[in-house]
Amino acid sequence: MGDRWRIEVDRGVCIGSGMCVSTAPGGFRLDGARQSHPSEAEAEPSEAVLAAAEGCPVEAIAIRLSDTGEPVFPPDE
Repeated sequence: MGDRWRIEVDRGVCIGSGMCVSTAPGGFRLDGARQSHPSEAEAEPSEAVLAAAEGCPVEAIAIRLSDTGEPVFPPDE
């Protein structure tokens, strides 16, 4: 986990459950419409952010390596 991550939330899919904010409070925030946003578009790898992406009930969070675009989560299948 040495590369920076690009974190994206598909707000067309996000249901505003707030689970990402609970799991990774420094990694995500909810706006006035209860839509999730990453706190920063790029960040250092974080187990909490990864857990938030894995735990999103609608799989609205994607994480990619910043330099290559290679998926971290969800993994390519």
